[in-house]
Amino acid sequence: MPILYALVARGTAVLAEYSSTSGNASQIAMRVLEATTEAESRVSYSQDRHQFHLLSTHGITYLCMADEAFGRRIPFTFLEDIDTQFESKYGPEAQTAMAYAYNSQFSKVLKQQMDYYNTNPDADAIRKVRGGILDVKRGMVENIDKVLDRGEKIELLVDKADNLQGDAFRFKKSAVRLKHAQWWNNAKLWLTLFFGLGVVIYIVLAVLCGAKLDKC
Repeated sequence: MPILYALVARGTAVLAEYSSTSGNASQIAMRVLEATTEAESRVSYSQDRHQFHLLSTHGITYLCMADEAFGRRIPFTFLEDIDTQFESKYGPEAQTAMAYAYNSQFSKVLKQQMDYYNTNPDADAIRKVRGGILDVKRGMVENIDKVLDRGEKIELLVDKADNLQGDAFRFKKSAVRLKHAQWWNNAKLWLTLFFGLGVVIYIVLAVLCGAKLDKC
């Protein structure tokens, strides 16, 4: 599953989170929050084969962890979607909410949207509808160990089963593309058959009725 973990926080106070994997993603996410300033409104950090993506707006930070191969555009589209839903639901009251105040309700939203962006092949098109593709390639993806700057190396632990889920997602996308290709090939085959049948019918009628079909 490409997006594995997500949270909403104010500073280091986590207001809601959801994880689809076992491991220490939550622990590393907390360390990232401690080392990140509000000025860094849109930034990504790498760790092994995963990336942590952060979006900060109106004093609230939205973070997700995804497979590195998933890129940055869809994770940031996911975070912007979460930002929109969180702001519309809680607004200014989130500025004074206690830690995990919204976890019971909003963790369900995190899971729902995570599932959507992980499994819907058209999820990337949402960005275009909202006004153009974000150039998330600008800006460096820093190594998380440099950002934490604590001297010790943190190893990200992710359940091996999630690698299989990621492979399943990629297989599903390939299957969709294959299905479309097969449909188009079938369509071309039927068009060719209809055209050939039409030519045969014309030849038979031309033999019986003349080239202009005026003798029948």
